Amino acid sequence: MSSSQPSPSKSAAQGPSSPIADAAPFSLSAREPHVPADRLVAEMVPPPRFDSVRFDTYIPDPQQPSQPEAVRVLSAFAAGLGPAPEAGKRRWFAKKAPVKASGPRGVYLDGGYGVGKTHLLASLWHATPAEPQLKAFGTFVELTNLVGALGFRQTVDTLSGHRLLCIDEFELDDPGDTVLVSSLLSRLVENGVALAATSNTLPGKLGEGRFAAADFLREIQGLSAHFRPLRIDGEDYRHRGLPEAPPPYTDEQVTKAAYATEGASLDAFPALLDHLAKVHPSRYGALTDDLKAVCLTGVTPVPDQSTALRLVVLADRLYDREVPVLASGLPFDKLFSEEMLNGGYRKKYFRAISRLTALARDAKGLVAQ
Repeated sequence: MSSSQPSPSKSAAQGPSSPIADAAPFSLSAREPHVPADRLVAEMVPPPRFDSVRFDTYIPDPQQPSQPEAVRVLSAFAAGLGPAPEAGKRRWFAKKAPVKASGPRGVYLDGGYGVGKTHLLASLWHATPAEPQLKAFGTFVELTNLVGALGFRQTVDTLSGHRLLCIDEFELDDPGDTVLVSSLLSRLVENGVALAATSNTLPGKLGEGRFAAADFLREIQGLSAHFRPLRIDGEDYRHRGLPEAPPPYTDEQVTKAAYATEGASLDAFPALLDHLAKVHPSRYGALTDDLKAVCLTGVTPVPDQSTALRLVVLADRLYDREVPVLASGLPFDKLFSEEMLNGGYRKKYFRAISRLTALARDAKGLVAQ
């Protein structure tokens, strides 16, 4: 657990003259979590939102034949991995003899937003016949953060004892991360680790539309050889047959809901953005520990790219943990400028909008009618 302690909200909009609840809501801006490296490893499992998903709980769109085909291919992939030798006896940092891989050692789920890629990836993790400590699941950002915490050699030793590594939202945003992940996955493949990943772009196209793409195109092509691409077509299920996202509420409504909801946080949006710059993204999960709802006042457009990318990570952690988000100010589809939405990180921004919109729907019940 995080070492941070709940604190009364100082930066959020002021509440009513008489408190609605005995305790003031938390403030994310007052939290400074410290996360030990062993927690980063132990938490490499599907997040709470995807803890109970399975292949048979995936509901394919009948208009998209690629979706049931993905279930078939991934089920066979999981079965083909087989139980690991001496399952349950290996330790995180145990080494094993390298295994020569023949052909792709992984599968790459490519598709748009909300077609169920993470659902399928988590289902693969659950279906793989190995003990939980011999399977790892994390986002691309979490994987790079793990390398930063443990060091490259220790990360290779740690993950080489696994049967499967699942990487969600595989995105290469700079040459440094490209070289790092390319080297890591190559070493893991040599040691017999199976790979699975999701993204919104085919492996051979990962660098297109990104900064300095020419500088690391060769590394991207090397990565693509490790994966069998599996296309998943369809529309965003988060908006399929669902009502439109609720419009933003007033500052007063958000503040009252925060005081009336046990375990809620309350922050002014600009202050929270400032605070995110002081917390490493690997700690954003710990930043949300024990939260039941996030209440934000005065949502405004994100001022710059660095701030926007930090907000994307926070949105991912909140979505993984199913934390509803109640907000006043601008609607979430106005967070990012047209320049940002047309730039190299557009896929991340559209994902954040989609996920925050879903969490805003979840928060409707927090406001008294």
